[in-house]
Amino acid sequence: MIEPGSTDGMNGSERATGRLPWDAPDRVSRLAGVELAGLVSEVPLDAVTITAVPVNDPSEPATLGQSLMATFPGLFDAVRGNIVTGRYFDTGHDARADRVAVLGSRAAERLGINRVDSQPSIFIGDSSYTVIGIIDGMERRSDLLDAVVVPMGTARADFGLTGPDELQIRIALGAGKVVAEQAPLALDPNAAQNFEVQAPSARSALRENVQADVNVISLILGVLALVAGGLGIANVTLLSVMERVGEIGLRRALGATKRNISSQFMVESVVIGLLGGLIGAALGVFAVVIVSPIQQWAPVVDPWLAAGSALLGAVVGLAAGVYPALKASNIEPIVALRGGN
Repeated sequence: MIEPGSTDGMNGSERATGRLPWDAPDRVSRLAGVELAGLVSEVPLDAVTITAVPVNDPSEPATLGQSLMATFPGLFDAVRGNIVTGRYFDTGHDARADRVAVLGSRAAERLGINRVDSQPSIFIGDSSYTVIGIIDGMERRSDLLDAVVVPMGTARADFGLTGPDELQIRIALGAGKVVAEQAPLALDPNAAQNFEVQAPSARSALRENVQADVNVISLILGVLALVAGGLGIANVTLLSVMERVGEIGLRRALGATKRNISSQFMVESVVIGLLGGLIGAALGVFAVVIVSPIQQWAPVVDPWLAAGSALLGAVVGLAAGVYPALKASNIEPIVALRGGN
């Protein structure tokens, strides 16, 4: 979207520093990445109102108020509009300044118009305008659903419209940055700074933001998986200690030191963690090799990452085995032999 720039006036009001040219859609349509473009402007009506006079009761016309907008034909496709019934006006209507109008769906409902095959008319002040279509959708300009829309040429001829308010542009995916830089130059090479451009983020920036979020979530899930795995190893090792109390007592009676006992269970925990890491790394590599051809991707596997995953499993096993090993080494031989019997 492109708008004329503005600055603060003497009395605090905003003053426009530029003006969109009437042929702005043609100028920007030559830029790479621009698919469609259209102008839109609000038409000031002063004390004039928009009414519809039903046939059954002309004395009580439905009144819409002062919601009148002027557009070029290309705006409809640029803002992804949808035709409910009838049609949108074309370049011929605009060039001839025909008195035709298109209603937004909510405006049509308030005016009591739901079909155009009988050529219904609305009145803007004392002038009659034929309704040729009713529109919906308008994802990027939902305010048009509450308005009467007339051709830009008609607004210039009947209401003295001096200039468009806004240029809506539909661009190709990833072209936002380029169009934002080039569009002001295409509109006015000598005063490009007089236009304000709002463009979506570049595809690469959006992708990086999404990728960063995915990486954070993956890291959190990975940490949770390691914590769960460590608790599992600690639980299994502690259960092994409780089941082998007699063995621990016998070894202590035969001269094994506390360090020998703790080392035994630490090694067991490390082996369990290492085996878990090897299995997990193997499954991960296997999944990449199998899924990549199915999705038509090029499989990329870092061998150092796979080896590091296995070693990380061993580190988790080492940390998880500390408490069970200390508990086993602190068992007294006589108590252990009695418990084992």
